[in-house]
Amino acid sequence: MINDEGQNVDLYIPRKCSWTNRLIGAKDHAAVQINIGHLDEQGLFTGKTTTFAIGGAVRHRGESDSGLDHLWQKKKAEMGQ
Repeated sequence: MINDEGQNVDLYIPRKCSWTNRLIGAKDHAAVQINIGHLDEQGLFTGKTTTFAIGGAVRHRGESDSGLDHLWQKKKAEMGQ
């Protein structure tokens, strides 16, 4: 919920799995969140990151590697790299 000053006042904001778009519950201890840093032409970190959240069910099935690769390729195409 957002108050009159425009600040978020919710105590818990659930994450969504980037691959399946399912909610990641508070008790899903197998879920991970990965931040991938962006590099410039010289290979130096630019300070920008892209965040992906992968749910425990995806990791349990062994699909997190292919899902993360697919998501990153899609993100690179959007950025024009």
